[in-house]
Amino acid sequence: MDVLSDVLAVLRAGRPRSALMRYHAPWAREFTAAPGSAGFQVVLRGMCVLRPTAGRPAVDVGPGDVVLLPRGTGHVLADSPGTAVTTPPVAGHRPAAGDGPATLVLSGGYPLDPQRGHPLLAELPDVVHVAAAPARHQETATAVRLLAGELERPRLGTDAIVPSLLDALLLYALRAWYEDAPLRDGGPAGWAAALNDPPVTAALRAMHRTPADPWTVERLAREAGLSRAAFARRFAALTGRPPLSYLTWWRMTLAARLLATSALPLSSVAAQVGYTSEFAFAHAFKRWCGLAPGRYRRVHTQGGRPGQ
Repeated sequence: MDVLSDVLAVLRAGRPRSALMRYHAPWAREFTAAPGSAGFQVVLRGMCVLRPTAGRPAVDVGPGDVVLLPRGTGHVLADSPGTAVTTPPVAGHRPAAGDGPATLVLSGGYPLDPQRGHPLLAELPDVVHVAAAPARHQETATAVRLLAGELERPRLGTDAIVPSLLDALLLYALRAWYEDAPLRDGGPAGWAAALNDPPVTAALRAMHRTPADPWTVERLAREAGLSRAAFARRFAALTGRPPLSYLTWWRMTLAARLLATSALPLSSVAAQVGYTSEFAFAHAFKRWCGLAPGRYRRVHTQGGRPGQ
């Protein structure tokens, strides 16, 4: 898998949830913070303003725009910057009481496992605004258009199609954000730069494609087409971790998912993440998260806590 697809597959903790809302000006609705979830707002018709409750600048959102809130930041949607919230925070699909121009918004979130966070998403701003730009990001515009059609005119299969379209929308929006990184003020940095750097991307793809391989810095440098020293410096500068440190971290993240979601014996989990010795794997895993693999599995499959 490519890096972005792999990261989202590991982080996801359930199906996306959504609600279609139709508002008539004047209106304003508050969405409370939702830790452990990446929220989203998609304007299907009309215009609105998104005001983060943390005091960050407001964002004008137009038809076809997608706004992602990677950390579930609380915010207000309103027809204008000055409209005050007069109703409780949104808990479901309720129309506003105004009689002015209508705005149709798809609101929802993607459940994420905070214990398997990835720096690729951690570096995103609290509010990611992907403006409608069919000429640059045709796939994002197509996903929004298909969602609008399914939600405004439900038919056979809509309940199965919408979650898949929401999954596609998340990937398209993040792809658009990272592809636009070179165009933003100051140019890309961190993981935005790493995903726009062919040598580093080649090494990341290799590690994600076969994490159990006996990777060395030399082998990864060959994948990147660089000398060992040049590759090691470049990788660490862009991702914030040396290559083998990232590899170990990613292997442990994959192991945590396998322990929590499968009944595979520890020896199989160890082999899938590159350890021929169950003992060596258990030692590395406990050093990484503070729990032995068996204890981690019991806690995360039974809903318990380490102290129980």
